[in-house]
Formats: sequence, structure tokens, C-alpha cells
Amino acid sequence: MRMISADEVAAALPWPALVERLAITFREGVESPPRHHHAMHRPDGEATMLLMPAWERAGYIGVKMVNVFPQNAAHGLPAIAGVYLLSEGAHGRPLACLDGSELTRRRTAAASALAARELAREDSETLLVVGTGKLAPMVIEAHAAVRPIKHVRIWGRNAEKAQRLAREYADRFDTLAVTDLEQAAREADLISCVTLSSEPLIRGEWLTPGTHLDLVGAFRPTMRESDGECLRRGEVFVDTYAGARGEAGDLLQAIDEGAFAFDDIRAELGELMTGEKHGRSSAEAITVFKSVGASLEDLGAAIEVWEQLESRS
Repeated sequence: MRMISADEVAAALPWPALVERLAITFREGVESPPRHHHAMHRPDGEATMLLMPAWERAGYIGVKMVNVFPQNAAHGLPAIAGVYLLSEGAHGRPLACLDGSELTRRRTAAASALAARELAREDSETLLVVGTGKLAPMVIEAHAAVRPIKHVRIWGRNAEKAQRLAREYADRFDTLAVTDLEQAAREADLISCVTLSSEPLIRGEWLTPGTHLDLVGAFRPTMRESDGECLRRGEVFVDTYAGARGEAGDLLQAIDEGAFAFDDIRAELGELMTGEKHGRSSAEAITVFKSVGASLEDLGAAIEVWEQLESRS
């Protein structure tokens, strides 16, 4: 069995190829049982173990184990760590063990980029990133692969980290760390939230016509990055209905508040890929994409890594 490092995963997943691989995987579909979600009570706070299996009907088999430790931020460590085991489908033999953290970050950002490719206005030039963790640079690169991003604004609770990230991309974009989140949101074409927030950060009243809001970070019912007004005003899309129904705190809390109904969701990504349903209704519409992650995405990304590396050997 081959061990595939984080650097190898990154090198094997250029953004255009990964986005297209996810498009194919969503269009063709895989078998993907519900994610196993286990709360772990640790001495320094609550952590989460996620187990995410998926398999093609006549092809690859995979499973990811991820540990989510939000408290790692206080130690300068990534919040997410994990591994991915990929097996061949004919006899179930393990092929490779991939670095799960890098795979997760890249497939998460690529799923958002795939949604933006279908939902964001084609002339979207200004990207606001809310959050400064490991996913923040991923969504900058991924969205820039599908839309003509020229201006990047970065907001985070840690202003120094926002400034550092802005400097890292200053040679590619007009970048700026911002402190006024409302003003930045009003001026953005595309807003990507990549936090572990449990309180709304983006307010629906701030969204201007034509904006695309990408909600990535909150993956549990107790988490949210937007208020109910965002969903009331927006045309809402999700990565999968099952994931949204079980774990999308932005949606579930808005439903509890009476600001949204599950039936208001316009489509999941698979329906957009097959053409069964369509994206934004007009250039002035506000679109919202809520993802919580899906094992389908991990499997597609792992297959792309494996086949890229095999083609070079």
C-alpha cells in the first residue's frame, strides 16, 4: 500500500482538474452512507471524530477518518487532522493511504468553486474571505480558478493573521485585510466563509443583488456563519440534501427561527451537474451555497490523486 503525503496530494490536485473531477463524481454519483459523527469530550474541550465511507458501484472504495479539534488554534495547530484509505473495487484491496487533512481542505474548496462555477455571476471579480485558517488560502485559489477574481478582501478575528494572508497573495491579486466586515460584504461579488463560528457573521441585509454567498465552515447543527435573513433573501443550494438536513447549522437554526424551510432549497450539487435543476434565476439574484462536506467529494479527490500519480509512474 502506498503512503501519499500532503505535498503529494497537493501536487496531484491542480484546481481545474479537481473541480472537474468533483463535477463528474457528483454527476455520476456514488454510494455514500451517512457520515458517522462522534463527539469526543476531551480535557481541553469538545472534539469531533468523523468517519466518511463511499464507494463507486463498480469501482473504487474509500473511507476517511477525521479528527476536528477547534481548540488547536490556541496551540498554533490545524483544527483538522485525518487520513484517507483508498481501495480498489474488484477485490477490495487497499491501494493507498492519503494525507486526509490536505485532501479535505482541497476538496472542500473545490466543491465551493464548483458551486461558484454554477451559481456566481461570471463577472465576479471581488472575493471576500471570512476566516484566516487553513481553508482560507484554499478558497482564494479555488474560486480564482473558476471566476476572474482580481480583488481579495480578508476578514478575521485575528487581524494579524488576516494581514499575513493578504501579504501572501499580494503578488497575484489586489489584496487587503479588512476590519469593517459589513462594508466588505456590501462590496463583494463572492463571499466565502470558512470559520468554526457558532454565531452569525454575515447579515442578510448586507448582501447586494447578484452576490454569491459560500458557507463552508459550520459543519454541525450548533454552528452557523449567516443569519436567517441571508437565507430568506437568497436562492439556497447545498452540496447534498442529506448533509444539509443533518448538519447544516445555518439552515437548521434559520428553520427553527421561522426564517427558512427545508423545501426552500433550490437544488443539491448533483442536480446541478446533471441539469435536472438550474442555478441562479437572474443576474440580480442572491445565491447561497451551504456545504457540510460529503464523502462523495473525498472519494472523487482521492481517485484523482491516485490516477494522477499512477499516470506519472
